[in-house]
Amino acid sequence: MINPRSQSRRYAALALYQWRLTGEDPAQIKRNLLDDPDWLQAVAASLNGVDEDELLDAKERFNFNLELLDELLAGVPEHIEEIDAKLDQFLDRPISQVDPVELAILRLGAYEILFADNIPDRVAINEAVELTKLLGAHEGHRYVNGVLDKIARRRSGDMDRRV
Repeated sequence: MINPRSQSRRYAALALYQWRLTGEDPAQIKRNLLDDPDWLQAVAASLNGVDEDELLDAKERFNFNLELLDELLAGVPEHIEEIDAKLDQFLDRPISQVDPVELAILRLGAYEILFADNIPDRVAINEAVELTKLLGAHEGHRYVNGVLDKIARRRSGDMDRRV
């Protein structure tokens, strides 16, 4: 069983991906997720690696941390310009050419590194890597790891210079 915080990140990554593609408000995407049990079942099944027709127990579908999901779906859009500016420093291509799923995960990880002081950088990076292994391209997790690691190192170096 996936831990609730990891499941929140999974749902957030999917919502941020949908936000990028549709422009729909992330809060509305979250409401749709929670208000549509069939859709939530399908998403939860795919994220948990089971057949969509195989019903998941409600504990597995609703096994996520709502507070973290809310923070991520509010925080990433609120800080999107700063996040994208930081990502641009370490990407090897224009942000518009990054795979949309990987971009959603990069934004999520960068948000946690830059703005979520209660989440250690290593946890944010590891969660993003695991998400990319689940949702991204074949070797995408290496790319995500490299970019987020550089952001964390730069942030850590900036903090050391301020002290």
